[in-house]
Amino acid sequence: MAEQSLQEKYAPENSCWGCGPSNREGLRIRSFAKNGEVVAEWQPQPKYAAFPGVLNGGIIGTLLDCHCNWTAAYHLMKRAGADRPPCTVTAEYSIKLLRPTPTKDPISLSAHVVDLTGDRATVEGTLSGGGKVCATCLGIFVAVKEGHPAFHRW
Repeated sequence: MAEQSLQEKYAPENSCWGCGPSNREGLRIRSFAKNGEVVAEWQPQPKYAAFPGVLNGGIIGTLLDCHCNWTAAYHLMKRAGADRPPCTVTAEYSIKLLRPTPTKDPISLSAHVVDLTGDRATVEGTLSGGGKVCATCLGIFVAVKEGHPAFHRW
């Protein structure tokens, strides 16, 4: 059996379009904790192209947002010594599109926490394609509490 991603292990019923394992129509990002980072590989399909051979910027944003959100949740869980990650949401997020992202080969995502304070994590991420970094991001992700619409979504 293949290794379970963070999403499959902690949120198998999550229906998020970007990272929800139960969303058959979604991107179904699979993130894995490896050596202090969280990494993923994702294969684009032609339907996600901005134009032939180049990935759409909105898809790039979704890949980085969801992947970095899981990075935050995983590290908040580890810091708390919990057995499940808190449900986290994006509070602030920016991406830089550095070059066109090719769709021929798999896309590589990597992310790491640069600050962990209270209920929030600041995360830097990169998206690479064709052996080059094509986009970077910086985001702040916050663990939500009872009463927030996303609470218990995982």
